[in-house]
Amino acid sequence: MSLSKTQTSFYRRLYVAQLIGTGTASVPAITRATGMPRRTAQDTISALAELDIHCEFEPEAGQRHNIGHYVIRDWGPIDPDWVARHAERLREALGYPPLPDA
Repeated sequence: MSLSKTQTSFYRRLYVAQLIGTGTASVPAITRATGMPRRTAQDTISALAELDIHCEFEPEAGQRHNIGHYVIRDWGPIDPDWVARHAERLREALGYPPLPDA
């Protein structure tokens, strides 16, 4: 099945939100998990707000250079249980590699 640009964008946002929600919550971790370029990961995290998913960066105490991780504060209208149940299907549709502990 071929995804439209709209589907790809939507699925990517849902999958990145799921990764953040389950602890793969930094740009380097997301790029490792998906193979997407750093800029795409950053743009996708920023675009979560367009779905009313409230995501914030939490810097690690005592660290420099924006060391930290992202946290989903509110999933807005998105059902995180649905996303969790369908994460594997989203991953496969996007062509991302399996997670190491999956």
